[in-house]
Amino acid sequence: MARVPAMAEAEVLDIVAGIARKLDVRQAEITRSMSALLAHEIDQLDEDPQLVELLEASVNGNVSTIVHVLANDIPVDHLQPTTAAVEYALRLAQRDVSSNSLVRAYHMGQDDLIKICYDEVSSLQLSGPLTLAVLKHISEVVYSYIDWITLYVFDAYEQERRRWLGARGNVHSSTIHTLLTGTGDDGSAFETETHYRLEQTHVAMILWSTGPDTEASLNTLDHYVRDLARHLATDSAPIVTAIDRRTLWAWLPFGRRKPVLDTTELAATLPANPGIRTAIGLPATGVAGFRRSHEQARAAYSVATVPNTPARPIVGFGDRGVAVVSLLAENLDSTRAWVWEVLGPLAENTDQAATLRTTLSTYFATGESHLHTAQQMNLHRNTVKYRITKALGDPATGTHSKLDLALALQVCEFLGPTVLR
Repeated sequence: MARVPAMAEAEVLDIVAGIARKLDVRQAEITRSMSALLAHEIDQLDEDPQLVELLEASVNGNVSTIVHVLANDIPVDHLQPTTAAVEYALRLAQRDVSSNSLVRAYHMGQDDLIKICYDEVSSLQLSGPLTLAVLKHISEVVYSYIDWITLYVFDAYEQERRRWLGARGNVHSSTIHTLLTGTGDDGSAFETETHYRLEQTHVAMILWSTGPDTEASLNTLDHYVRDLARHLATDSAPIVTAIDRRTLWAWLPFGRRKPVLDTTELAATLPANPGIRTAIGLPATGVAGFRRSHEQARAAYSVATVPNTPARPIVGFGDRGVAVVSLLAENLDSTRAWVWEVLGPLAENTDQAATLRTTLSTYFATGESHLHTAQQMNLHRNTVKYRITKALGDPATGTHSKLDLALALQVCEFLGPTVLR
């Protein structure tokens, strides 16, 4: 249990509370600045966008708690750690980042916050004794908090590390990240450690669990990867690494051949598991192909995980429209505005608009054939003609090119309510 600072006099507490209110106003600025400092100064903390995002959430949670403690004179032993702080420690353990980096980050954050507090106290131009009393109180509170939280998150880190190392077939995540980010690396060290040959064709996959059972997720995902490998008749065992408690990255090896991947066929033939989703890159060869296929899988993943979108069990980068939609998904506000401009009433989130969108999209996909559209949708040809005329008869759709219309329809197909009115 961390020591709790002695109660300060009322005047000191009032001044400290005032400083805390100023820090509260500046919290977003302090969080950004401190997160950037930690990511830059400490090795491995800035290697992955997800880690950077979690780092900022952890910093924000800790700064918010300290400000709350200072403003209300709350004993440290009454606190509970923020979810973000604990989750960040767990993620570092899963990524094989040294616990020294975790502890060092907290002490660097402590120093940075103390400097900010010193500046705030200095700006008040208090008397010498009062300045010392205020600084002493702030320092003791911040020290007590950092002492308490580092012990807590370090323990969480160690428990997760022990559990993680026992995960079946799990290659160290740091080994994978080193190869993915080391553009000049020929992969020899990677091959030595993993026994996975890089001079062959790879298909990268990202698998994630949407089910409630986090403890079973990794084993379930691992089995599913191996089912995929058997179904596709890979040349050898896939390489798998756990990214968090619900997510696996995997690469399937195919030797010299280049497999044809049909995600619709895969989803139909593999054993159904509604709790698992998969994003797949295109086949590619060598070290560069290992990286590129993974980039493509991540792009497909970015499309599949947009909130409130249709939950397809398997999404491939090579699926019609996915590559372009993955780029548009990076700026949803701009994409949404563009879709509304191009489609007009067709962009409304109604059953009638959805029916017209599906018909028009099929019409474009079949080379603007009323007959083939009717056959594919099991409709009468006149029904198709009526819907196409209605869809294209609006001034909004009539003033845009067929390419824009087709692309906007694909965006609606993949991103759903996220881009609809």
